[in-house]
Amino acid sequence: MRTTFAPERLAADADLREADHILRACVHCGFCTATCPTYLELGDELDGPRGRIYLIKDMLEEQQKPTAKVVTHIDRCLSCLGCMTTCPSGVHYQHLVDHARAYIEENYRRPLADRVLRSAIAWTLPHAKRFRAALALGRIAKPFAPVLPQRLRHALSLMPRGPGAKNVVGVFPAQGAPRKRVALLAGCVQQAIAPAINDATIRLLTRLGCEVTVAADAGCCGALEHHLGKRDAALDAARRNVAAWVAFDAIVANASGCGTQVKDYGFMLREDPTWAARAAKVSAKACDVTELISELGFKVAEPKTLAVAYHSACSLAHGQKVTTAPRALLKEAGFTVREIPEGHICCGSAGSYNILQPALAERLRARKAGHIEETGADVVAAGNIGCMVQIEGSVRIPVVHTVELLDWASGGPKPEALR
Repeated sequence: MRTTFAPERLAADADLREADHILRACVHCGFCTATCPTYLELGDELDGPRGRIYLIKDMLEEQQKPTAKVVTHIDRCLSCLGCMTTCPSGVHYQHLVDHARAYIEENYRRPLADRVLRSAIAWTLPHAKRFRAALALGRIAKPFAPVLPQRLRHALSLMPRGPGAKNVVGVFPAQGAPRKRVALLAGCVQQAIAPAINDATIRLLTRLGCEVTVAADAGCCGALEHHLGKRDAALDAARRNVAAWVAFDAIVANASGCGTQVKDYGFMLREDPTWAARAAKVSAKACDVTELISELGFKVAEPKTLAVAYHSACSLAHGQKVTTAPRALLKEAGFTVREIPEGHICCGSAGSYNILQPALAERLRARKAGHIEETGADVVAAGNIGCMVQIEGSVRIPVVHTVELLDWASGGPKPEALR
């Protein structure tokens, strides 16, 4: 794609230089549309990656104030990154759309209701204590859901039944001779609504010889704020976590959306002379929990025989390119892994997308649920809490985290959802 950015603008702005490089890599082939969930649902060229790339190019090149039309089509993007998996030209759409979102946040004034909702998400979800308070308020509001706006109704429908759990911090010693010192990214939403995932991760990793630390001075990975275009807040989150994790052998994520973000810290802070080198180290050490388990060598205590529909979270499959390890480990544990038709298509969770775009998210959830039912499996396994929450309630079988099944097969307790 030909671009005409002024040389002086490129010289002064590293993000614009990156955008220019990405835009020039695009050859307009349209392969990306075949794997774009919103294009498949809506059939609009502007709701596919190629169309959005044209919109972003014009907006950035002309230094235009974003129009409502442009914002609508960019907002509908899930950032599932399926387009990056199918792109033959290596277009790094992730960094381009992230830059566009930050540009929109700085140059576009949204309607009041949108501003309030997006600010509430950014103020609440990345902070576990605030999120637990929001859960308590949500339980009070739930009986009134039928008279609330659609977005709030949908958000309340995604709420867990139980109270939010307290944060777990500290050092958990390895069983036997220590093999690695690892930091576990505890997550913000996950530790509040599904603490069993971190518990299973800690049990499994310590069993495999890891000393696991949940650092008190680490926090949210910054992904939620980053995808809302709130660049400064996301960079602050990255710096805080880099400081907390840089000394460890590995940084383990069991929420793939978070893992994708941490693996991008090196890029995010590349122009920061104080943090660039440390951020690059942290990104290089970041791994999904299934990558680390595969490296250490999985040990089965009691093989399990359930049929598992493996949901390949977009952030894990497209964002991190981790596709083999989770399936291989489940098979090694004795499970029969059943592939979900259209497994590469997003379930509609995508961080806060299912709150901000409930109608589209619901269509994608129904599409995913129908395909899961086709497998005839006993249980759904996924590596991302957002996907788990999105899928739960739309299928008739339990939904658990992959690591819960692996922990069970290697001597841990049976996952609560299967009891």
